[in-house]
Amino acid sequence: MLAMNHQKSEQLYERAKEYLPGGVNSPVRAYLAVGRTPVFIERAAGPYLYDVDGNSYLDYVGSWGPCILGHAHPEVTEAVRRASENGLTYGAPTQKEIEIAELIRACMPSMEMSRLVSSGTEAVMSAVRVARGFTGRDKIIKFRGCYHGHADGLLVKAGSGALTQSVPDSLGVPAGCTQDTLIAEYNDETSVQRLFEANRGQIAALIVEPVAANMGVVPPGDGFLPFLREITRQNGALLIFDEVITGFRLGLGGAQQYYGVVPDLSTLGKIVGGGMPMGAYGGRREIMQLVAPVGGVYQAGTLSGNPIATAAGITTLRLLKEQPQIYDKIAEHTRVIADTVKDAFGDQVQVNRVGSLMSVFFTGERVRDYVTAATSDTSKYARYFGYLLEHGIYTAPSQFEAMFVSAAHKAEDIERTCDVIRTISHFSY
Repeated sequence: MLAMNHQKSEQLYERAKEYLPGGVNSPVRAYLAVGRTPVFIERAAGPYLYDVDGNSYLDYVGSWGPCILGHAHPEVTEAVRRASENGLTYGAPTQKEIEIAELIRACMPSMEMSRLVSSGTEAVMSAVRVARGFTGRDKIIKFRGCYHGHADGLLVKAGSGALTQSVPDSLGVPAGCTQDTLIAEYNDETSVQRLFEANRGQIAALIVEPVAANMGVVPPGDGFLPFLREITRQNGALLIFDEVITGFRLGLGGAQQYYGVVPDLSTLGKIVGGGMPMGAYGGRREIMQLVAPVGGVYQAGTLSGNPIATAAGITTLRLLKEQPQIYDKIAEHTRVIADTVKDAFGDQVQVNRVGSLMSVFFTGERVRDYVTAATSDTSKYARYFGYLLEHGIYTAPSQFEAMFVSAAHKAEDIERTCDVIRTISHFSY
């Protein structure tokens, strides 16, 4: 295949840089980590993206996870259309808010009560506030390389876009905002234990991506999540699972069902909104009853529970409940791609996979935490990304992101993807 024409995308990028910082509205979209100009998307359908230059791509980003059913699923888009005909926002209660809360609890019983918000960042920020209100403590533990949104107190040793740009902390975050954020090492029980011992009676919560997916996909080691459950319980701290990515992705019950570990609070995003901007946080009733207006932990949002977003989310969750075989299908398709990458590159790569989440690391070391993830050769990943892109395969423009397979990918799409990957072995890496 000849190199694709990206002339219109390049023109739009130059125009965008005049009005938007870096020409984008989220850092990883700028393609800086892979040394390219971003492609500008015009439309999407099923497993495909179509850019402004007329190129088509098999999409393995899926808007960073929410498009588990594929793009523009007819039942989801019809639900959005019907909802939008009745108005875009009310700032008042609707029945759909109750329906999606019921669905969330049916899928994740630990979320006895939940509060809808507009993003994963907002969900995490609010969950941490509730944990502090419930325990009367200030300090929290997070893990190096895990990303929990861009709230000031959590933008410390972050993953994803911050990791890609080698800026683990952000300018503009006062030291006072992060003084109560303690950093542990993912998959390192000793680092967690030491923090609890050094801060007895002061830690409100420990927050973790149960499967780290913002330093690339890094699964929890054997016994790691049960250890976190036990040590938080022993120390009177709350365990918060950030399931913005894993929620409804590893299964209807998310990572907590997948691994059999029940947190006190959970945060959701991505799939819960069916592709629309929505998040949620929730957990035990006694904790969530502290949220205003019934309790003293304040949190509010004009667009929270938006009727368009709830319509998309309800339809997506219902379809997933009705078709549980989707999870086996997308996990198997992901396994086939992962095995093909291993065969093509041999010991040049490490491929981490959990269900339908996977990442390719160009390193000889087993990737189990931030330090080992950072050993990956990002220049090799950039060449890998560029080759796939020019051959019609759209993957994350960052070494430290996940690959997402959707239910819309057919067996022939997976085989075409594998064929392209196999040809890469002819090139020097």
